[in-house]
Amino acid sequence: MIKNYYIGCPIWGNKEWVGEFFSEDARPKDFVKQYTSVMTTVEGNNTFYGLPKAETVQRWADEAPENFRFCFNFPRLISHDRRMIDTAADTTVFLNLMEPIAEKLGILFLQLPPSFGFHGMEVLEKYLSALPSDYTYGVEVRHLDFFDAGSREQQFNDMLERLGVNRVMFDTVTLHNIKTGQNEDVLEAQRKKPKMPSRFIATAGNPFLRFVGFQEVEPNLPRLNVLVDNTAEWLKRGLSPFICLHSPNDFHAPALCRKFHEMLKERAGDIDIGEMPEWPIDRQPPEPKQMSLF
Repeated sequence: MIKNYYIGCPIWGNKEWVGEFFSEDARPKDFVKQYTSVMTTVEGNNTFYGLPKAETVQRWADEAPENFRFCFNFPRLISHDRRMIDTAADTTVFLNLMEPIAEKLGILFLQLPPSFGFHGMEVLEKYLSALPSDYTYGVEVRHLDFFDAGSREQQFNDMLERLGVNRVMFDTVTLHNIKTGQNEDVLEAQRKKPKMPSRFIATAGNPFLRFVGFQEVEPNLPRLNVLVDNTAEWLKRGLSPFICLHSPNDFHAPALCRKFHEMLKERAGDIDIGEMPEWPIDRQPPEPKQMSLF
């Protein structure tokens, strides 16, 4: 069992994982249980586009083990469409929907649009200050105002620290350094994912680091070394980080997580981060051998 930090992928239900990460007979109804038997967190980006039914949230709560933590994205209606203005009722609807799964929530994160700059700080602080203290929150910014290594960025970080809100870090350096050739998955990821300056800043107790890089594991190792070093430092400071690892089309995301955990185990020192459980595919009993008649 993984301890003292949380690691996972941006999704829990990739059909291409069947026979690779999931068992060969896995069906969509099995994905949550099989995924949460190994990983300890996931980015729940589905809530960004629309709210699930209450019975679906309850099913997720029932299927995930006690040590698992879901990280759900605030609806885009709040963050992008209305930019946190007159959204008290919508926020209440979202948080009420989370109640059945409250004990298995990690970070509820507010992903702001690239056009949301420092001019919106007053609105952002007012919104965050009004959120109930029952949950753990994170904010992901994409405007360069918040990466100026100067007074604006410092004011933003200070505000998050004051409110106990985590700065969500989206590390896309590796992705945008890939020479794509004709790889459509990489091209699509580069089109969709922002080109973000690198930051490793803990403003509260649960640093939330998201990474996207090469499809295969090996080319990511130089950057994973940097991520692992920062995660080890957070652990040594008594923090409980959340790490979510992407790859274009996410086929190799579970393998990235496994490699990250192996590397972190070597650098965590005296801190016990546990063992990553066997994958569902590896727990399958071997096929019985056919008996020979001779």
